Amino acid sequence: MRKFLLFKEIYVEAFKDWTYRLLKKYFKAYSWFCFALLLVVIYAFVYRVSTGFAFV
Repeated sequence: MRKFLLFKEIYVEAFKDWTYRLLKKYFKAYSWFCFALLLVVIYAFVYRVSTGFAFV
């Protein structure tokens, strides 16, 4: 039982900060993806306005 608890403690210490780093990278990638989509929307709107598209 002592070996199991030691193994558990080592495992917890090794992966303590792992989820934080994963979430940080995920949200950074998600932010860049949203920013790119926003740029596409702005480009499409400017393109439609410059070509005289009727928004009615």
